Amino acid sequence: MPTILLISGWRLFFYANEGNEPIHVHCRKGDMECKYWLHIDDFEITEAYAYNMNSRSRKEIRKIIFRHFEYIEKAWDDFQRRR
Repeated sequence: MPTILLISGWRLFFYANEGNEPIHVHCRKGDMECKYWLHIDDFEITEAYAYNMNSRSRKEIRKIIFRHFEYIEKAWDDFQRRR
């Protein structure tokens, strides 16, 4: 479960045991948790799930993911090569 970013209390990470799922990132802050799919070709994200999150926290994590989109993509590629 490597952490790739720590920003504003948010921890962004990958799970090592998720098979061959497409690129996505898990995010946790306190008791909030979510997962977002990254659509590389469209520079877009889709929320897969969210627990204990309000609209403000969703907006905050979406901004973080978009701001670091290319970094997350590269970290994913590196992580997949090492598995």
